[in-house]
Amino acid sequence: MASRAFARLALSVLLACAVAPLAFAATPPAKTRSTQEILDASKPSDWRTLDPARTLYLDLATGRVIIELAPDFAPAHVANITTLAHEGYWNGLAIIRSQDNFVVQWGDPNAEDEAKKKTMGSAKAKLPAEFERPAKGLAFRALPDVDGWSPQAGFAEGFPVGRDPKAGRAWLAHCYGAVGAGRNNDEDSSTGAELYVVTGQSPRQLDRNITVVGHVVQGMELLSVLPRGTGPLGFYEKPEQYAGIQAIRLAQDVPVAERTPLEVLRTDTALFDELVEARRNRRDAFYKRPAGHINVCNVLLPTRTPKAP
Repeated sequence: MASRAFARLALSVLLACAVAPLAFAATPPAKTRSTQEILDASKPSDWRTLDPARTLYLDLATGRVIIELAPDFAPAHVANITTLAHEGYWNGLAIIRSQDNFVVQWGDPNAEDEAKKKTMGSAKAKLPAEFERPAKGLAFRALPDVDGWSPQAGFAEGFPVGRDPKAGRAWLAHCYGAVGAGRNNDEDSSTGAELYVVTGQSPRQLDRNITVVGHVVQGMELLSVLPRGTGPLGFYEKPEQYAGIQAIRLAQDVPVAERTPLEVLRTDTALFDELVEARRNRRDAFYKRPAGHINVCNVLLPTRTPKAP
């Protein structure tokens, strides 16, 4: 009797073990919202309006490129860029370089010719290198995944950032759309008069080697489609190849009626965290194997036209 009872008990346990995994497998995974569903559910407080005092309008014949400056990372350069924009330095100059899978660059085509180059007006001719800044005081939001270019990667003030907690330093990452100040070999040889935008695979090897002054938030398609330069490093060899710049102005210097209303998704909210997770673990019908990993340069920063009140 005892052996039969034990056998019946053992059979029951085996059946339970066999059924349990089936029951678990039959439980559908928790539904996650898509990127669009997350954005559709956003509140006004999840968005921020660009500050006209730190927003540049690069106006080309093909349209407008909007650049958000980063004075908390490169204060001296941003101050110089602001002065140059106020005084119309770039008006009538040109995009002089388009290197495949790398950068588009603009400035004075005659910058190397002392007799022909355009004066920088009241802007400073000498600036310190601003490759990084103290991490202390920076509201940094780390991504959950490792980064090959920094001990930590994440976002601060709406910008993709690398951070070294032990050294107490932080810096802007060279992601697609990053705007940097061109320089020569000397670290302090940039002035902000010659700027470039990353238009290719993120060249993170440039992090902490060049001063990054901001990023493009709208209009990248106007830069990425420019014909590639035929000279070394993608520089245009003939004046007729240049893409003329109509004007580069601070938004605050532009009449309100001519400004481009734009809001950018904040990067310091729970909604942004959900957006990041939705992109690092894609679960829509197309993706069969969620990656479970995301690079700081693969986190897109959504923008929108503000809704009418």
